[in-house]
Amino acid sequence: MQKLSDWSILIFGLSPAAQSKIIYTFFAILFLWVVRKITLKIVFDRTITIDTKYQWRRGANYLVSILGMLLVGRIWFEAFQSLSMFLGLATAGLAVALKEPVANLAAWLFIFFRKPFDIGDRIQIGEKSGDVVDMRIFQFSILEVGNWVDADQSTGRIIHVPNGLVFSQMVANYSKGLKFLWNEIPVLITFESDWKKAKGLLLDIANKSVGHIKKAVEKKLKREPPKYLIRYSILDPAVYTTVRDSGVLLTIRYLCEPHQRRNTEQALWEAILTEFGNNSDIEFAYPTRRLFYQEHEKEIDQDPGEKPLD
Repeated sequence: MQKLSDWSILIFGLSPAAQSKIIYTFFAILFLWVVRKITLKIVFDRTITIDTKYQWRRGANYLVSILGMLLVGRIWFEAFQSLSMFLGLATAGLAVALKEPVANLAAWLFIFFRKPFDIGDRIQIGEKSGDVVDMRIFQFSILEVGNWVDADQSTGRIIHVPNGLVFSQMVANYSKGLKFLWNEIPVLITFESDWKKAKGLLLDIANKSVGHIKKAVEKKLKREPPKYLIRYSILDPAVYTTVRDSGVLLTIRYLCEPHQRRNTEQALWEAILTEFGNNSDIEFAYPTRRLFYQEHEKEIDQDPGEKPLD
């Protein structure tokens, strides 16, 4: 050991005190790593759910990281033997030298305690939307939805977002509060169609397909009052009538779960296509082009005895 110490002094210029600190640091990190592995193995052997395993792994990583910083700080800096002084000086230094990481750390504390979103929530931050699949000290990760894929379906990409963006970007949570979204399906029919009949058919289809959600929402509101001051007066599906240039627009409005928008739209559209196909007095409107021959129209407008106009 003495020879190894002399060699370290000769090659790296390390004093005996520095060598001791390196050894203590190595064993401290090794000890924390072994404790983490043993703890997780015991927990994983008794737990089968993925969510519980994930929470334990994340919590163990946080705890080991914090303990590691405290132990290494006490080993290397004698002036930091006082925990309060260590934390105060570390915070001041980080605030000056590491502005972005400190902002991400502060945002992590905000996310952890205020909980604007949690694992599994569907959110939008800035222009990106997705399901939250991981949350760490400096960033969180979302499974992207939308983009080049229609109807809020997953693209398969994992987007890593710095925590600090929650302070500077708009954050929308699809899963908090009521945990149901209002969705709309516009159905355009021709002016010649029986729009009143079509409206009644659409309302029947909506009630049959998604009307059961009303009971689930009412049950949730009774059991767990909403966290935010939002008044829910109408929960039934509705069909609204509007006139457009090319026909009568009937818009179905209904409640659905955030992850079921595409499935509910598919079910409704299949029922609409089937029902309208059985009613010849209802036709979908779509862009068309009509040609009128001016000379022919003039001949029709003239009396039979008159001379044709040149």
